[in-house]
Amino acid sequence: MSERILVVDDEPAIVDAVTYALRASGFEVDTFGDGESALEAARANGYDVLVLDVRLPGLSGLEICRRLRDESDVPILILTAMDAEVDRVLGLEAGADDYVTKPFSVAELVSRVRAILRRRELDRASSGGVRRVGSLELDVNRHEVRIDGRTIRLTPSEFRLLAFLAQEPERVYSRREIMQHLWDSTYVGDQRACDIHVSNLRRKIEETPGRPQRLVTVRGVGYKLLAV
Repeated sequence: MSERILVVDDEPAIVDAVTYALRASGFEVDTFGDGESALEAARANGYDVLVLDVRLPGLSGLEICRRLRDESDVPILILTAMDAEVDRVLGLEAGADDYVTKPFSVAELVSRVRAILRRRELDRASSGGVRRVGSLELDVNRHEVRIDGRTIRLTPSEFRLLAFLAQEPERVYSRREIMQHLWDSTYVGDQRACDIHVSNLRRKIEETPGRPQRLVTVRGVGYKLLAV
């Protein structure tokens, strides 16, 4: 069965081009041009990936992202304007897994969707079992994280980042290593996305995110996970 993709953008030319390319690559595609209809469809249907423009009439793409993240871990790829860095930051902070800036190559977008799906399959096939780092427990097979028995909801990218760092606690991983792992590619794009994913993760696993004790920064190098 083909993977199902939801494409949400209010520019018909973009929707047509992206839909054509995704369908030509074997995906099933539904499209919407407004936020309210897209949110309703995302909740009602089991999509494998959402391709979501940040700026939509009515309900914004950022708000859709925030609402879905309270109830779903569906991978989300956001579309932003080239000069709208704030949208990229806010999108990742709202729980998006990746972004593509407009104007973009349709081939690149299809490649990024494939990478998201490939990462998901690799994660599902993982036989990593349960990893424990101090009071943090990470069940790789079930995609569940618990701290002191309390379940923590993470986005797919946040979970993948945490599982990566938990492979070798106390080892320092560079931003480049982290992004290569997250994107399953030697192309890492803007490594600022790594910092945003880390910041999002800290808000969920740290008692005091502004003074992290578990996921710490090694200045000038990267990040490491410690037992707390």
